[in-house]
Amino acid sequence: MSGPTPTDSSRRQFVLGTATIAATGLAGCLGSSDRPEPVALTERMSCDQCGMVITQQPGPSGQTYYQDNSPEGHDPPARFCSTVCAYRHRFATGNRGWTPQVTYLTDYATVDYSVREEGGARVISAHLAAENFAVTEALEVVIGSGIEGAMGPAIVPFGTTSAAEEFVSTYGGEIIAAEDISSELVAQQ
Repeated sequence: MSGPTPTDSSRRQFVLGTATIAATGLAGCLGSSDRPEPVALTERMSCDQCGMVITQQPGPSGQTYYQDNSPEGHDPPARFCSTVCAYRHRFATGNRGWTPQVTYLTDYATVDYSVREEGGARVISAHLAAENFAVTEALEVVIGSGIEGAMGPAIVPFGTTSAAEEFVSTYGGEIIAAEDISSELVAQQ
């Protein structure tokens, strides 16, 4: 994507405002007043799944708070360099009895992302500020687009169907609910 035009900026501001209103409404419906908030992943932090430094990686990232467990070596949330790592961690810890309280993923409907060519791959930009994350229940994801992030093929989340559809029309892929991601689907990424 090239730099935003005045129309793009206005559309993104509208989408961001709409997503914020929808997220606020959804949060009220879900009773999330005791739900911990997402944090910025802008400091030098390692991914709790693969160990890579998050700030050095492209693409969508994630973070998970667990009900009765904490990541090793730091305060919650568990933090991830990619959506693939976030899902892999949730599935692996779920097998050990950990229950997620909330998982946040980068919401590409609220950011001005870019896709660049790097080493023959199309790579999407990272957005690590706390306000760029949304709960998985409020997201749809695009899979199979050929766009890459930190762990190869990216699972790219969007807070609005229209933003996901726009991404698919440009880059291909399939839209599914973020909560419908299975361990089998992640293994294919």
